[in-house]
Amino acid sequence: MINLLLFPILLPFLFGIILLFFKENVVIQRSLTLIGLLLSLIASCVLITKVKVDGIQAITLGSWPAPFGISMVSDMLSAMLVTSSILITLFVVIYSFTAIGKERERFFYYPAILFMLTGINGAFTTGDIFNMFVFFEVLLIASYVLIVLGGEKRQLQESIKYILVNVISSALFVITVAYLYSVVGTLNMADISVKISEIGNTGIITVIAVLFLIVFGVKGAIFPLYFWLPGSYSAPPIPVLALFGALLTKVGVYAITRTYTLFFIHDIGFTHQLLMVISVLTIIAGCIGALAYFDVKQIIIYNIIIAVGVILFGISQMNEAGISGALFYLIHDMIIKGALFLLIGIIIAITGTSNLRKMGGLMKTHAPLGWMYLIAAFGLAGIPPLSGFVGKLLIVQGAFEAGNVWGSIVILGSSLIVLLSVIRIFVYAFWGEPVILPKSNTRSYRRMMFPAVALVVLSIFYGVGTEWLVPYMTKATDVLLQPSIYIDAVLKE
Repeated sequence: MINLLLFPILLPFLFGIILLFFKENVVIQRSLTLIGLLLSLIASCVLITKVKVDGIQAITLGSWPAPFGISMVSDMLSAMLVTSSILITLFVVIYSFTAIGKERERFFYYPAILFMLTGINGAFTTGDIFNMFVFFEVLLIASYVLIVLGGEKRQLQESIKYILVNVISSALFVITVAYLYSVVGTLNMADISVKISEIGNTGIITVIAVLFLIVFGVKGAIFPLYFWLPGSYSAPPIPVLALFGALLTKVGVYAITRTYTLFFIHDIGFTHQLLMVISVLTIIAGCIGALAYFDVKQIIIYNIIIAVGVILFGISQMNEAGISGALFYLIHDMIIKGALFLLIGIIIAITGTSNLRKMGGLMKTHAPLGWMYLIAAFGLAGIPPLSGFVGKLLIVQGAFEAGNVWGSIVILGSSLIVLLSVIRIFVYAFWGEPVILPKSNTRSYRRMMFPAVALVVLSIFYGVGTEWLVPYMTKATDVLLQPSIYIDAVLKE
């Protein structure tokens, strides 16, 4: 038993509470937020090392043995997602020092970020299905604060839709958990897997699996449940959009991945085929949206939807190549979406607009920004040797091994659409005749570039250093393909 896996959850929560007492002091808020995130990052890196050396870490709270107590479990997938979330949040916070504005900073901006990170890391780490609901609610309540922060008319309009959708989804989540509990009599995820394997009647379990897909599909923005995302995500300021785009949908994707590999594996012929069809439709819907808009925020937002489809398509193959590729692509997408949103935030700050038709010629005045954006765009599209290539290649390999050639064709075709959509931003914004730009602060531009460039560089290392990452991904994949590893680690803890 080790408490280390709780640190990435408790540290942001503790620092978030402390920040509530320094509402008007921006300097103290910034300093404490950075300290809290750096300590959390150190703890998560130590946790990854511990998991790699000693295997899955599990703890059951309240001195109750599993499955009676609330279990917290950190396997390699959980530890990597927690570390990635903290790292991206750290760079977004540094970006916020320049981009968010002091009025928002004085209105519980940083506490909301830390509370949201608490919920995200908790959802990645919990081994209890009801506790997952609790952590979902923690991150959602914090996101409600962030989406309305500033009180602009469009933010308030879109926040109503965002809150309503998530409240209904949360209600359905509780109902579905209740159905599951009535059938298996436990909430511990490892124990649920054991109980389901002992149940003869799989029909009701299949129904519950579909209900969970709907619940988590709303959070993860799968087809046709993504309708709320483009408007809601485009309303808040860029730093908030970067956090939402990089992290929030990934919690829903993780929840589907965990449940559909741990305990909904009794009727793969139906549940995973359904997941595969929905993931392909999600990719197609995202591609249509990415090509339909001339707004830079909307283009990248629809690319979030495409990525969700690609990841879940890999998970639905239920073979080593498909799942390994999905995990590679999941972390890649978190990093690259964070980088792209920060970069387009700089473009919007320079030009004063998000409309591509009103931009042009930025390569002549802001060449470093142009090159950084181009590298990030190639990474998003999966151009080798950048970070998106290996994950997508493995997903396609997994699809061929599973006999789903048509799905592979959709994945490869979507790469061309993604490349076209992001290159269109480059062509409109950076080529052509320069437009008259509003006066901008060069110092602010440089401060905003630092975290954006750092994430782009991190994505490059992620792609080039794939071989170094293989042992970590293999450990994560093994747990998903062999649920007994997870079950033994939790129930024998």
